[in-house]
Amino acid sequence: MSLGAIMLPGSLLAGNIIDPAQALVDGMDVAVKKQLADIALAAARAKGATYADVRIGRYLNQFIITREKRVQGISNTESFGIGVRVIANGSWGFAASNRVTKEDIVKTAERAVAVAKANAKIMTEPVQLAPQKGYGDVNWKTPIEQNAFAIPVKDKVDLLLQVNNTALQGGANFVNSAILAVNEQKFFASTDGSYIDQDIHRLYPFFTVTKIDKASGKFETRRSLSSPVGMGYEYLTPSADSKVAGVVTRYKNRYDILEDIKHATDNVNQKIKAKSVEPGKYDLVLDPSHLWLTIHESVAHPTELDRVLGYEANYAGTSFLTLDKWKSKNFQFGSKLVNIVADKLQPGSLGAVGYDDEGVKCKEWDLIKDGVLVNYQAIRDQAHIIGLNESQGCCYAQSWEDVQFQRMPNVSLKPGATPLSVDNMIKNVEKGIYIIGDGSFSIDQQRYNFQFGGQLFYEIKDGKIAGMLKDVAYQANTQEFWNSCTAIADKSDYRLGGAFNDGKGQPGQSNAVSHGSATTRFNGVNVINTARKI
Repeated sequence: MSLGAIMLPGSLLAGNIIDPAQALVDGMDVAVKKQLADIALAAARAKGATYADVRIGRYLNQFIITREKRVQGISNTESFGIGVRVIANGSWGFAASNRVTKEDIVKTAERAVAVAKANAKIMTEPVQLAPQKGYGDVNWKTPIEQNAFAIPVKDKVDLLLQVNNTALQGGANFVNSAILAVNEQKFFASTDGSYIDQDIHRLYPFFTVTKIDKASGKFETRRSLSSPVGMGYEYLTPSADSKVAGVVTRYKNRYDILEDIKHATDNVNQKIKAKSVEPGKYDLVLDPSHLWLTIHESVAHPTELDRVLGYEANYAGTSFLTLDKWKSKNFQFGSKLVNIVADKLQPGSLGAVGYDDEGVKCKEWDLIKDGVLVNYQAIRDQAHIIGLNESQGCCYAQSWEDVQFQRMPNVSLKPGATPLSVDNMIKNVEKGIYIIGDGSFSIDQQRYNFQFGGQLFYEIKDGKIAGMLKDVAYQANTQEFWNSCTAIADKSDYRLGGAFNDGKGQPGQSNAVSHGSATTRFNGVNVINTARKI
């Protein structure tokens, strides 16, 4: 997620270039969307569909990207169209169009039914949809305070150039910064009787600072400790409770990018001088800004039911959390402290919506309870496989032109139930490393054996921070790692991390997802030195 090599999901890059002011113009009236959706549903039924749903979507994206003292790019895009999904002859069919007229909508619905009937000729068993009541006319909106698209582009550019200038004045050699804003205006209708209008906002401010040591020619970097969020521009307006005390300034529900860049510039200077880690077993104290990625890769992905069933084997791999482990009802995924929940409701999270892209009302459910695997992530046509009477509401498509399928919701580690601060956690560590920020990682196709790096590493000796380390990465397997969890800070330290660009599927799609935790301790984890040759 480094800005040094900007990797943006295809869904964010798609669309027509527009003037920024056009993003503030109201989209199609909800009553008109409903009329058009009814046309599609009727056309699908007339051609033999036993079920149909329609998604009319308007997707707005803004990217402002800078480097040192110049602007590298400003882009405003809009994408608008309709996607129709049906079941006919027991099989799925899907079609989409960027032409949203009555005539084209009918053709799109008829094409979706034709696709379903063609698919039915090679299907092995008919689709089994979990029942879903219709909700009638409902709406949901991200509870934002400031629409990021309403903030003048100049103001954002000025802020980013101020960020860059702060780093350069602090001795950095290179600095990149960016603000990404997303607005999904989605309307869903189905033959179940739902007409759901949603207005979803996301924001991601970030930077990368680089310092070169002229004597050795080596360099160090530090990325921002911001998180992509399901919020408006208010995320960039620090509040009194936005800071969390610690070795570095960390941010809870608001983000001070100017303060973070000052600390980041100082951190890269420290990293240049930091000592290289001695390999061995350490107790790890992992900050939420780091742990979110470990949760994402080692918990969220392997509990995706389609991955468990092998549907993703050709592209994204399978999962070691096979159905027999779940059926045993006693597979010890982690220690008894480990309680992990899935949800698409948490305020400020990237995955927060009222309803998923199948019209299912979103909720929270347990994945790991007291360390034991108790559930997976399932959608309407998967629910029966694990004995559920309803979908868990985690179906998503990255745009109107992509078919919706199972995507991970927010997956988070619950904070500790008893009061425990980060400082008190560190006081109990004799030999350890405190890790802040996410870094490089590697994990196998079953999400079992892994290696994770980070941004900042602090040596802990006899309960005290003894200085900065570098060249740190830890290795473990998922079950071993989570069973080594011995302490979790309380809810006062709970924070969200996340990604705009979780990839999955063929053709590939991107999903925005958050993962929350408090600072957590893992005992006796193997640490390697990434600079030493094997």
